[in-house]
Amino acid sequence: MARPPFGKILVANRGEIACRVIDTARRMGIATVAVYAEPDRKAPHARLADEAIAIGPADAARSYLDIGKIINAARDSGAAAIHPGYGFLSENPAFVTACEEAGITFIGPNAEAIALMGDKIRSRQFAAAAGVSTIPGHDDAIDDVEMAVKVAAGIGYPVMIKAAAGGGGKGMRVARDEAELREGFAAARSEALNSFGDDRVLIEKFIDDPRHIEIQVLADKHGNVIHLGERECSIQRRNQKIIEEAPSPLLDADTRQRMAAQAVALARAAGYDSAGTVEFVAGPDRRFHFLEMNTRLQVEHPVTEMITGLDLVEWMIRIAAGEELPLTQDDVRITGWAVESRIYAEDPRRGFLPSTGRLRTFQPPREEDGAARKVRLDTGVEEGSEISIHYDPLIAKLVTWGPDRAAAIAAQA
Repeated sequence: MARPPFGKILVANRGEIACRVIDTARRMGIATVAVYAEPDRKAPHARLADEAIAIGPADAARSYLDIGKIINAARDSGAAAIHPGYGFLSENPAFVTACEEAGITFIGPNAEAIALMGDKIRSRQFAAAAGVSTIPGHDDAIDDVEMAVKVAAGIGYPVMIKAAAGGGGKGMRVARDEAELREGFAAARSEALNSFGDDRVLIEKFIDDPRHIEIQVLADKHGNVIHLGERECSIQRRNQKIIEEAPSPLLDADTRQRMAAQAVALARAAGYDSAGTVEFVAGPDRRFHFLEMNTRLQVEHPVTEMITGLDLVEWMIRIAAGEELPLTQDDVRITGWAVESRIYAEDPRRGFLPSTGRLRTFQPPREEDGAARKVRLDTGVEEGSEISIHYDPLIAKLVTWGPDRAAAIAAQA
């Protein structure tokens, strides 16, 4: 049996993604360490790992976001590497640097790539220089509302006001005229400052009836970069994805090839070295433009795993350990169709706002792995779990596969 890439890794996250990473590590023969804040002391991820370490109170800033506590937990447990999951510290270049200084491997991309792609202004400029199609807009931060009015008039309404350091739909506003621009500019800056500690915003042309399509890339530390096809994530609420599928029903073969080529070119130019996602916005005419690059594992990564048969968490671990990708682009095979539905604790009577409390009934479906139908459930809760006010209200992700789109959708029932 081959020796595992690491003897022990710490998973710096909670919920379904922590369980997801632990599952793959266990299959690879790697021991795992979970960390947990006070509300999660009895959570499934804390029990599933080989060890579990308390890191503080419910407040994420004093637990899951506390770099010092995460590093100390890794040192105390003897973990050789840390997988950040998504959210929390996964796209924080300072955390990557702290891991390096502590002699701990970060399972993800290098700090320079994270910093570059995490800044929407710099990443837009970099993408354009790399030959990637970008949305018409202003390439620098907008200093005040009068400058915003002038820039928007030059671009032409509607426009999108977007936080430079943003993500997850925060710090974004659509303006269809000057009045909406003046109102949205102040709101976007305020939300950006509160969410990211950075009030810089940029303005781009807003694409009406947009389709959100992203390319999954995989790059190692030896200069090899491949793509694993696309995912479509156009069904959203409050700029948050709800349903994702792969492949995209919009793209034809030519558009797919051109979009993927641009994603690979961007990852290569940025010196990227892990799993990552290059996001595009496309119109009904299939014209597409670069949106951003997410330098982490995406929530919706299981649909790509379903159609390729590849375990993205495994390859993140192997790449972090210095292994070279054994796959070339010609080795990647896309088979069938996959759909993911995110299941949230939300109250439809209150505009789908998060709903907290105890999960009284939880009946997961039977997982299937057949030749004509596959059903997978990624979750980090169980009956009796508490849905906390302090964290994302995601309960589970139902992922299904079929030989075609209709079959994949039918398997969701």
